[in-house]
Amino acid sequence: MFKRLAALLLVSASFMTSSHAQQQQLPQTDLQRTQLSIGLYKIDTQIAQTPRQREIGLMFRKEMPQAEGMIFVFEQPATQCFWMRNTILPLTAAFVADDGRIVNLVDMQPMTENSHCSLEPVRYVLEMNQGWFAKKNIKKGAKIGGELFAATKR
Repeated sequence: MFKRLAALLLVSASFMTSSHAQQQQLPQTDLQRTQLSIGLYKIDTQIAQTPRQREIGLMFRKEMPQAEGMIFVFEQPATQCFWMRNTILPLTAAFVADDGRIVNLVDMQPMTENSHCSLEPVRYVLEMNQGWFAKKNIKKGAKIGGELFAATKR
């Protein structure tokens, strides 16, 4: 009887572990969205604003449209550092000040744990497909517009 119970518990635990692992490998695609702009360019942006949303970020995404990105919103400005664990897409991170000014841009390689940090305290980090900023000739100092930055000024 004890052996049957132990076997049943082992099987159910393996199902729960398997189910939990599968849930963690799903990309988050249902986050709130906002429109951002840089000059003439519009970006459809997912907002990662809770600690869990920021932790998952763009992990497990296999593709992302060119005019789409994810903006990470933190409670207060700080030196923000990002890595690419479980992130399949090559990305560029734009570290962004409260006024929408891009503080620095960093290309990040997929599936690495190298740390990429802001050069000064920021509240926002915008991730786009790698090369998007370069192709549009968007550099450090460019201003990002949108409701998100207008709300910060209030």
